[in-house]
Amino acid sequence: YKVTRAAWPHLREQAYGRVVFTSSTSGIYGNFGQSNYGMAKLGLYGLTRTLALEGRKNNILVNAIAPTGGTRMTEGLIPPQVFEQLKPELVSPLVVYLGSSACEDTSGLYEVGGGWIGKVRWERSLGFGFDPKAGFDAEDVAAHWQQICDFENAAHPADNVEALREMMANLQKHAL
Repeated sequence: YKVTRAAWPHLREQAYGRVVFTSSTSGIYGNFGQSNYGMAKLGLYGLTRTLALEGRKNNILVNAIAPTGGTRMTEGLIPPQVFEQLKPELVSPLVVYLGSSACEDTSGLYEVGGGWIGKVRWERSLGFGFDPKAGFDAEDVAAHWQQICDFENAAHPADNVEALREMMANLQKHAL
């Protein structure tokens, strides 16, 4: 935050800039025992989206990555053959691209690791519209809960295990 805040006036003055924040799947999907870390990392995505809106008119693009990497924190939790494939070299090409003039996207959040990259987006169901003049109560909400929560044909990982499914499939496809 502080580095971006200090750089922002200069980026605005030159009418060009690229900012890449590092978020985490612990912020996107949650992770047991990491509530403070997850909150801070998801907060970075809120900052990403806000600065992307503010910067667009000055050609300042802001994106975030949520890397999965082999770190001291994950070393004992991941099988060695997978850990070896979670190198920074398999994350940095995305950062270089997002930081380059070739990138025209802003406000994106990208999961990256093990040679796999995927863009994350918020999705919302079509929901159900109650008549605001008539009002509604908790029983009405319960009666329409199925429509409120209908995400037909959408993928919504519930946790880090589900979130890692595509990356793990990619690693298996390319034979660890």
